[in-house]
Amino acid sequence: MELHNLKPAEGSNKSRKRIARGQGSGHGGTSTRGHKGDGSRSGHYTKRNFEGGQMPLQMRLPKVGFKNPNRVSYVPFNLGQLQDFAEKFNLDTISKEWLLEKGYISRTDKVKILGAGELTAKLNVSVHACSASAKEAIEKLGGSINIA
Repeated sequence: MELHNLKPAEGSNKSRKRIARGQGSGHGGTSTRGHKGDGSRSGHYTKRNFEGGQMPLQMRLPKVGFKNPNRVSYVPFNLGQLQDFAEKFNLDTISKEWLLEKGYISRTDKVKILGAGELTAKLNVSVHACSASAKEAIEKLGGSINIA
């Protein structure tokens, strides 16, 4: 076997459908577009999700609920988690930058401290939001909370 006698496998190559090349081609006349109607004309375009005039799926389904476009969602951290961070990494300051650096949050996340768990370390915390019980617990131990 040499390069000049290589052939593709039997049936693997199909000839292109040559439309509008006369009746003898089998694709003359209406050139596979059918008779009349929008699709037979030049410039025809169907919109996404067009279902041939049938009521589209997103219009058939019931609309339920409400999505508030102004919702602000936070990544929650409990006092117990802050205590674990303080012990594990020997910290006295926890900030958004530190949480981002360690991979606990992403760049666009907002952080909120919640009051669950027990805190025994004196911490300076800099985050976006804090619950009243968490703020009280942090300040009771002599730490500070900076809302930014």
